Order: sequence, then C-alpha cells, then structure tokens
Amino acid sequence: MRKSHHIWLPVLLVCVGTAIASAQSFKVQCPAKTSLHPSGTASASFAGPVQGTISIHPDFGSDFQLASNDNGGAVKCQEVSGGDGYATMADGTQTYLFGFGPLSGLGLIANGQPGTQLADDFNKPYTDGPNFFNGQPNPNYDPGAPNPNGAITDVAAIMHTGVMNANMPAPLIAIDEDDELFLTLTNVGMIMRPDLFEQHTIHFHGYPNASSFYDGVPDASVAINIGGSFTYYYLAPDAGTYFWHCHITPPEHLQMGMVGQIYVRPRQNRVPSGMSVYQALVNAQGDLRIASNCSKDILCSTPLPVMPIDNSPSGGYVSGTATKMYAYNDGDGSTRYDHEYPIQIHGFDPNFHFVGMTFNPEGFADMKDKYFLLNGRSYPDTVNFQGNWDTSYGTSATPALYTQVSDGTNHPSQPLPTLIQLKQGERALLRISDLDVTEFQTLASVGIPMQVIALNARLLRDEAGNNMYYNTNSITLGGGESLDVILDTCTARGPAPDYACTTKMPTGKYFLYTPQLDHLSNDAENFGGLMTEVVVN
Repeated sequence: MRKSHHIWLPVLLVCVGTAIASAQSFKVQCPAKTSLHPSGTASASFAGPVQGTISIHPDFGSDFQLASNDNGGAVKCQEVSGGDGYATMADGTQTYLFGFGPLSGLGLIANGQPGTQLADDFNKPYTDGPNFFNGQPNPNYDPGAPNPNGAITDVAAIMHTGVMNANMPAPLIAIDEDDELFLTLTNVGMIMRPDLFEQHTIHFHGYPNASSFYDGVPDASVAINIGGSFTYYYLAPDAGTYFWHCHITPPEHLQMGMVGQIYVRPRQNRVPSGMSVYQALVNAQGDLRIASNCSKDILCSTPLPVMPIDNSPSGGYVSGTATKMYAYNDGDGSTRYDHEYPIQIHGFDPNFHFVGMTFNPEGFADMKDKYFLLNGRSYPDTVNFQGNWDTSYGTSATPALYTQVSDGTNHPSQPLPTLIQLKQGERALLRISDLDVTEFQTLASVGIPMQVIALNARLLRDEAGNNMYYNTNSITLGGGESLDVILDTCTARGPAPDYACTTKMPTGKYFLYTPQLDHLSNDAENFGGLMTEVVVN
C-alpha cells in the first residue's frame, strides 16, 4: 500500500504551482485617480498641498470617503517587458542582449523620448499598426484612430510585442516630484535561450526610502517568473537622475543589457507665476514628505540657498524662452536649462554576450568590455540618425537604430542617439549615469566647460544652503553613479533674475569624449567608442 504522502505531495505541488501562476498572471494596473491625486490625472501647479476627500464608491453614499492630500503632480504609468533581443554595435556586429523593451509608449520610445504617460493616455490601447514587430496581427488596430503610445494589455499581444524586443538602454522613464508611478513588468522569456527560466525584477538604484516590497531585490521583494506580470508602485522621491536595472544575478543581467535611466523633475517647474519656489515649499511644511525646513525635516536633501530669490519672471534664465525648466529645487534659478539629454554609459564584453547566447557557462572572472557605449551606441552611431530627434526644436523623427533579429523582423533596439544640439546662449542639462559592470569611465568636454551641479541625485549644497557647484573639463564615474552636468554656451551673463546672455560661444562642433584611449574603439576597430558631438548653431 502506498504511503499517503506519496499521493498528496503531487496534489499539493500542483495546487501551489497553480497559486503561483495565478498570482503572476498578466495584469496591467494604472488607476485613474488615487487618494494623493483625487482630481484624476491632470497635472496641477504646486503652491502647497490641498486637503480634501476622495469617494471610494459613489454608489454607497458619503460614508465611503478617504482623506486626500493633493500635492499636484499626477498618476503616471508605464509598461515594459523583460526578455532578450539584439543590438547593433558601431562596427556592424549584432550583439545578443538580455533586456527590457517597451509595452507602452512605443511611439515615444522609438522617438527617443520617455515612455511614461498620464493614466488617460496609458489606458487607451495600442492601435497604431496592423501588425506587431514579429508580424503577428494587432487585434486592436484602428486605421481611423491610430494610437502608437497606448498600453498593450492583451496576453497574446504582450508576447507578440515583447518577444525579441529588448532595448539598450532600457525604456526611458521620466516623472515629476509628487507623481505616483505605476510600472508594470512582464517577463516574456528568453526565446534564444529556452533552457533558461530566468526571473526578472526592477530595482530603482539610489531611490531614497524605497519600500523593500517594490525594491526589486529578490531576497526582500518579489521576482517575476516567465509568463507573469507585476506592477511596481513608487511615489516620486526628490528630483534627480537615477537608474533602474534587473536585480537577478546583477553582474550577468547588467552586463547583458538590463539597465535604464529614470529621472525626476522638480516641483520648481510647477511653481505658479509670481510665487518663488521658496514660498511654495514653505507653504508645504505641513507635509513632512515635502517640508522645506531642513533644520527640522531629516528627509530634506536639497536645501534652498540662504537668501532665495524669486525666479518666476517670464523669460526665465535665458532671454526669449517662455518655459521654465530646472534640474532641482534650487530656489535661485541656477539649475535652469533649455534642453535635457539623458546619457547612459555602459560597456559590453562581446565574448560574454556570445557565450550568453549559447549553452555554455559564462566566465565572470574573464569579463572585459571592448565596446564602450553612450545610450547603447558607440561613435559614430552616437550621432547617426535621420532627421532631428530633439522634439523641442519642433521636428519629429524616428532616431532609433534598428536591428534585425533571428525571425527576420527589424526592432528599434537602440532608440537614443547622443548628439547634443544647442543654439548660442542655451544651456543643456546632461543627465549622466554609469552602469558599467567592470570599468570606470571618464568623459571630457573640450571647449565647453562642464558645470557639475549634482552627484547621485543630490544637489551640491553645503549645510547652510550655499551652492557647491564646480566647473571642470572631465568627470569620472564608476558603476552605480550619476552626475548632473550643465553645458552653457554663454560665456558671460547679466545679473539676476534674468541672467541674460551677454557673450555667446562661437558656433561649431565640439566633442564629448573619453581620454581613456583604449575606450575610443569598437572592439578591434579604432576611432569609435565613448564619444559624441556637441553642435552649437
């Protein structure tokens, strides 16, 4: 007679397996409103928190109310896949990737923009094309109302779109302080490596006060199995440049390409005209999460200058510009910029990637980068594209570098060029992050000094609130570090508050490159690597 545990153990395993599968089914979440954003998804100006209530279920009457604390901002959402794909190196070599790909905002991502959207836009389905990248039909295709940026929520459509669609770098994420971000990850599996049952997670590197449940470290969080989805929730932290990556076997998955950038824009961009950022933050002292009195609030990491000034006049920091854009809540307008450029530094070991595509074990101790990348590309691909990808100049193009994968279809593998374009008198904010596994990287600027304003998403200020910015012609970063740098094409400016440009730099082409000569190569090919151009018109 068989023992009872021989009968019940398989039944128990089936039940547990079913429970795990149901817990990780495909589910994409993007609420229209929350207790922090009771008015829906419309972005609001920031003058301090607004107390109120939100109705949980209007049909049940006024008893079902929650207190709300609206600080402006909005509900933002994005959806990504975790899988594999290919990227094209500057010498023409196709390199195998583990990577993240877009499942929402596909048109934005292919155009070199962040794929993060308001809930109203995110929740409209993707209807842009009759077929997905792999040729499979799109059931939601609507030629009368094409929508290239809606989320893909159908199970089959998620697989059709996400398979072999890894991007390098991972899809760009951009949010504002006070936003709530709902980021859904779906694990579509490694099609080229069917022997791997790789889990994936999302870890936001450098995020302060992160909840361990959503932190992506599998020891204290959750990991996503193949065929499962999970929605990460983040309340936007202090402004700054951060990055995100998979935290499963990090040396392997980071080297293979599962890395991306996220940046948070400051509340100062939303301060109403006629009000200083100082006053707006003083109004918010009742909310400890955004209190400005740093002598009492231990969470405050970006104190204002001792004597803040009103930076609200139209015209702002550069004469003729109507939109105010700042990198941080500086209070004095010193982090003002006209164009922002995310720049992710990374390196690839082609041998490690080749072995990663086969069934052989990778040699971690022998890992040695030979491709040196800015946003997934080496020079000259860093500046190669058709059209003008900087949409702030009013030109829409498709700057993505496409790679043909094993099924013969082309995928936008590397959507971000790194050409920096400025007009005389303008300022560019470079959001530079390094996600190398094996190397330190140096970038030098010839002709245009780099003003370093922040390190690891922290504005350079002393305890009294004085600016500690510094000018340099080179910066060096290790893996897991970020810097915010401003390039100013004005060599002399007038007084506050407008800081009008009085002496402009000459027009022409300048270079941002590494002085590490062995990093100016594309594997065996010289004159490439870690370099891009700065064009002043």
